[in-house]
Amino acid sequence: MKRLAALALAAALASQSASAQDFGQRRRRLIEKMARVEDARLHYAGIAARLWLREGVPAAERRLRELLEGGISGDMFWMFPMTAIAYLDRGQLSDSTRALIRKSWKTYYPFRGDTENHWLLYYTSMYLMTQMWPEMDGGGWFNGKSSKENMEEARRWIDSWVKLTTTKGQGEYDCTHYIGVYLLPLSYLASWAEDPRMKKQASMMIEWITADFAAEDLHGIYVGAHARTDDRQVVEKWRGVSADFAWLLFGQGKETPPFGGYSLYYALADGPEPPAILRRIATDRARPYTHLEKKRTRNRWRFHDELHGQVYKTTYMTKDYAVSSDQGGVLQPVQQHSWDVTWRVDDPEGVHNTLFSLHPYSGVVELEAYFTFSPDFGTEAVWRSKKTYDSPDKLLGGSPYERIAQSEDALIALYDIPPGTRFPHINGFFSKDLSELAEDASGWILCRGGRTWIAYRPLAPYVWKPIDGGGRRLFSPYLKNGTVVQAASLDEYPDLEAFRKAVRALPLKFRLEPTPHVEFRTLRGKSMDFTYGRTPRINGRPLDYAGWPAFGGPFLHSKAGEPRLEMTHGGVRRVLDFSTLTVREDKVVRTK
Repeated sequence: MKRLAALALAAALASQSASAQDFGQRRRRLIEKMARVEDARLHYAGIAARLWLREGVPAAERRLRELLEGGISGDMFWMFPMTAIAYLDRGQLSDSTRALIRKSWKTYYPFRGDTENHWLLYYTSMYLMTQMWPEMDGGGWFNGKSSKENMEEARRWIDSWVKLTTTKGQGEYDCTHYIGVYLLPLSYLASWAEDPRMKKQASMMIEWITADFAAEDLHGIYVGAHARTDDRQVVEKWRGVSADFAWLLFGQGKETPPFGGYSLYYALADGPEPPAILRRIATDRARPYTHLEKKRTRNRWRFHDELHGQVYKTTYMTKDYAVSSDQGGVLQPVQQHSWDVTWRVDDPEGVHNTLFSLHPYSGVVELEAYFTFSPDFGTEAVWRSKKTYDSPDKLLGGSPYERIAQSEDALIALYDIPPGTRFPHINGFFSKDLSELAEDASGWILCRGGRTWIAYRPLAPYVWKPIDGGGRRLFSPYLKNGTVVQAASLDEYPDLEAFRKAVRALPLKFRLEPTPHVEFRTLRGKSMDFTYGRTPRINGRPLDYAGWPAFGGPFLHSKAGEPRLEMTHGGVRRVLDFSTLTVREDKVVRTK
């Protein structure tokens, strides 16, 4: 027995060693691809990559001087690459170039930004650059504050953000893009902060955010719901920073092109490989599971009594697909994505492996709640950078008139849109990559994506409209409206006819007047009773929003309000405790 145990331990260590080697190889590959950019096209990312490799530095230094002397822009998105360059220098740059870098932090005044990710980038950069020049007085910095003052301000903000995130959740939660803007600065602090406490806190936060991603990762794809995504990533879910990190951290999915993005800077800072338990959580889809999360809205400046609202997320994960949602409403302005069904594909590039619907809300009330600008030009200001925001055809955004309930892989979305609302209709996204689609006489729309069957029941009449780039948009111009969705695996129903018979046999009753209401029994035998504006009931019991966990499921466990995350998998438990700033890993003792 002892020999078997020793062999098992040796095999486990060998597996971990191979995984670490694979991670190191992926990191180096990412950096080398960026460093190979031709000299004339080098930008900050390529310069940093060459400094990390200690190769091609003279040309990189010449290009750096050209960039700094040619006019600086980018605000906090200039600050973080310059911070990396300063810390990757390691004696490779000349004294005159270092003096030019130093001068740029005095003469260029970067905007701090107005979102959570902007501030973390800004304050991380300020913390590390003032650490590099600790004795500088206010005359040496763009804002007139000394190094000591700037560092203390940065430290206070970073500490407050960690406390807020670990007790109430992120405001920019589960973003397909902005996950990178959190992992990147945290990797800087974990690698380059001299204060042991700041270094430890940052490394623990990397695990926290990586765990958050791992539980909702379907073969490298971050399934919904998302506080923020964009018009491309909401349909081609692979085309995002989260997929970059799934490949780098877990070896999942398909390697994305070398954009010089956030995963590159994580690699340049020697960001840590996830512990083995997180790799297993990200890749183990042997059994279906329900995963719950509680997050918060971003800051709400008007029309609300509390600064942060609550966000209640549900994800049902299988090896073939995931169904995921929040509770509906406007939880994040402009780029919110409230629910979807996402199916697994082997090669996700160019594939729209998702289905969802929404009310394409656009209104100044939403913008004035979350932004501080004047209402006179608010919509136009957003439209300049988020060009589809004020479009009736859009496929992105939350609505104050949407409510959602989910039980495992069944979902109900209800809409009660007031007369006179801008864009008073529902858009349903039906992908170009659906393999089969049939409109049944019962009212159900039955379709297949990959190895996933999806039944979609619109509750009001609709027509089909084409989508640029392929696919069809379900258009339903009714104020009282709704959708019932049920997913299943190809393993359960071998063909469309078998799935059709199973779905048609499901009890479904609904009404739209005076208030949308649905009663539905799912393929899993659960009864759903949901009226717009009321707490959904599953098997006769209302959803327990008051007891909703920060993380709840087979892998992640955290009570709302407590800065502690427990990860479990395969008899191993790993605990992050931010109240004591400790990490503990041990074996789980099972009792009979």
